[in-house]
Amino acid sequence: MYPGQHPPDRIAYRMADSAEAITYGELEAASNQAAHLYRERGLTPGDGIAILLGNEPDYLKIVWGAQRSGLYFTPISVLFSAAEIEYIVDNSDAKLLITRTAFADGIDLTPFDADVLLLDGDDPATNWFGQAGTQPTEPIADETEGAEMVYSSGTTGKPKGVRFPLSGAELGTIPKLFQTRIKMHAMTEATRYLSTAPLYHSAPLRYNLLVTRLGGTSVIMPKFDAETALRMIETHGITHSQWVPTMFVRMLRLPEATRLAYDLSSHRYAIHAAAPCPVTVKRAMLDWWGPVVYEYYSGTEANGSTAITPEEWTRHQGSVGRAIHGEIHILDDDDNELPNGEIGRVFFANGTDFHYHKDPDKTAAAKTAEGWSTLGDIGYVDDEGYLYLRDRTSFMIISGGVNIYPQETENVLISHPRVADVAVIGVPNDEFGEEVKAVVELVSHADASDALAAELIGWCRERISHVKCPRSIDFTEALPRHPTGKLYKHKLRESYWEGHESRII
Repeated sequence: MYPGQHPPDRIAYRMADSAEAITYGELEAASNQAAHLYRERGLTPGDGIAILLGNEPDYLKIVWGAQRSGLYFTPISVLFSAAEIEYIVDNSDAKLLITRTAFADGIDLTPFDADVLLLDGDDPATNWFGQAGTQPTEPIADETEGAEMVYSSGTTGKPKGVRFPLSGAELGTIPKLFQTRIKMHAMTEATRYLSTAPLYHSAPLRYNLLVTRLGGTSVIMPKFDAETALRMIETHGITHSQWVPTMFVRMLRLPEATRLAYDLSSHRYAIHAAAPCPVTVKRAMLDWWGPVVYEYYSGTEANGSTAITPEEWTRHQGSVGRAIHGEIHILDDDDNELPNGEIGRVFFANGTDFHYHKDPDKTAAAKTAEGWSTLGDIGYVDDEGYLYLRDRTSFMIISGGVNIYPQETENVLISHPRVADVAVIGVPNDEFGEEVKAVVELVSHADASDALAAELIGWCRERISHVKCPRSIDFTEALPRHPTGKLYKHKLRESYWEGHESRII
């Protein structure tokens, strides 16, 4: 399905802050104009554009124009540095960057073969609306399915672009994996979807496109705010939503009177992913919202996926589910398969093949000789096939030869009522190589003290092995976390490892 196949006066999406609404008729016309503009500028199927914008009304118009004209479209985080943006535009082979003046300042694209159109430019020749607004509103003659080309958020190094072969399918063809999600989450034209995260991240982008394929309505938040999200569920009768665990934590930290002030009875599917959810947090969300909290595990690479229902989770607490796409294998460092219950690297077989654009070395490093692929996560599978994640391979701490998975320690610390967010990292230790440190963001930064640090260490030692607990705690006003929930741990570690040799590159 595509926008033109739905009633033109039905709302395709609206903005949560302004309530500005875009109908399917408007989305159809604007995306056709965008497609004509791309063709006028010489872009043909297989070419690419890049989009550097926050969540705003024209984002999906630009994307749908690329989707219906067979282009690759690369969303770029507005939080990326100029160097990262320039790298992605160059690496993705984008022939056009669509952005705003504020985001374009400081970016130098002169070495690259990419033009720039601005949504707020004064020159009609480089103004998006000036260029697209004069184009026909009817479809182009050679419509075909395009595809997103999303870059990782760079939490463990330089962003990696994931590019899949274009299907060449007729416009409106829904990929098999998305058909699975539609069935799994009972999505229809009646879906009212709350989009809480930036559209430049793969999951919100894909789900919003899925909703508009089906003829549903999205409510898009420009920026996440805990109470606003609850109000949107009540105001718009939201049936489906998507979250990351840090959003759950922020909502749970709201005063009880605020949390209970909103009618959430329309809410049927609260879908979460992007990072492992602490058991205490998910249990609290289920106690509050009831059995509507669904989880899946996947990545931009779409090499495999798991899913778990609320009912399943109550029997397998901490699991991210069983495979719904591909087959799970747990391997040791020598690529030998491990039995159920043993922790190792998580691989998928017979999922979707992928490659990192222009980076055969990283592509090869993510795959075995059999072609099984990994996102770099560590975990284990129980006897019923349920996957439990422990951490990223690159985040593992090795202290005196003992492997420590920070996620377990973080899950304990986040359960403390005065902790709003936490990152556990390995820092230099002359005797053991690394030692465990926690960097904590408090509900109130004014509470930071040596006494509270000692209390948090004690809290941890009462609940898990002392070797897994931090030997020291630093407080910060805000952790370097991406709006999608991913933590920039490599940036956090850098200041502690300056002048030391780290095992992590």
